[in-house]
Amino acid sequence: MRKFGFLAVFMSLSLVLLSTAMAAPPGGKVLIGVSKIVSHPALDAVEKGLQDELAALKINAQYDLQNANGDANTAASIANKFQSEKVTLAVGIATPTAQSLVNTLKTTPVVFSAVTDPVKAGLVKSLAKGEKYVTGVSDMTPVKQQIELLLKIKKVKRLGHIYTSSEENAVVLAGVVKKACQDLGIQYVETTVSKSAEVKQATQSIIRRVDALYVSTDNTVVSAMSALTDVAMKNKVPVMSADPSSAESHPVLAAWGFDYYKMGRATGKMVAEILKGKKPEQLPTRFMTKASDVDLLVNLDVAKKLGLTVPAAIVKSANKVVENGKLTKK
Repeated sequence: MRKFGFLAVFMSLSLVLLSTAMAAPPGGKVLIGVSKIVSHPALDAVEKGLQDELAALKINAQYDLQNANGDANTAASIANKFQSEKVTLAVGIATPTAQSLVNTLKTTPVVFSAVTDPVKAGLVKSLAKGEKYVTGVSDMTPVKQQIELLLKIKKVKRLGHIYTSSEENAVVLAGVVKKACQDLGIQYVETTVSKSAEVKQATQSIIRRVDALYVSTDNTVVSAMSALTDVAMKNKVPVMSADPSSAESHPVLAAWGFDYYKMGRATGKMVAEILKGKKPEQLPTRFMTKASDVDLLVNLDVAKKLGLTVPAAIVKSANKVVENGKLTKK
């Protein structure tokens, strides 16, 4: 009987210790590993928002911030690094880095962020609930509405789209863009890249065959936005982007998409819930659904250079307007 009593006490203590390891109290020091696929304004904003949210919640956290620089092998190495240093929790910003973390950290909570389709990416089986150690925030973007917005500014018969063939979220979005073009009676013209250094040449290869370019939340392409817009402007082809963050500093005609800083804050809230004791499987994938989560940027300087007129209603509804070289935020 004593042996069974001892065993019961031992098992109870073990469960308590395991629970403590899974959910460190907000007052205790925790180590959070953050892995992003590449550095560009949107993903950097997610990283900043995450840290600011946890600071606001007074969670005493240390961070290991890592950038895979667009390389899958580097992403895998980062995941192994996090495993070796036994991070309390890991955050994967963008699909490839989130996949690497989930594939490596089998018993460590992983929160993904800025992942377009977590089900197709193999991160979760359902959007309705998380996995035992995995949950996060999706940035599935309203592609058809973005293209419809472009059509209100310029008549487009052929829409060009450059995407990364090795990036799961980019491939998913390419299918969505193609379907949207079919629905809107637009010819879809695509070309693919495998790394950011190929973006300029890819843009040059299709620029004379299209009336406009659409840029999705493709991290490799967005990180080379300057190369893409340079070719586009020289050929007087407008660019519609799903990433308002990078559009602030590049000659994009219009950009409609999520406020990635707010996405970082939403990610931080999920991280905090897990650190306070909630299990990832109890947390379904979250989406940015509030009107305040979305930004619309219009660049009147670009429109002028391209000989286009942006309807007054669109300018009025935009919360970011570039005019005379100045960015105004409403």
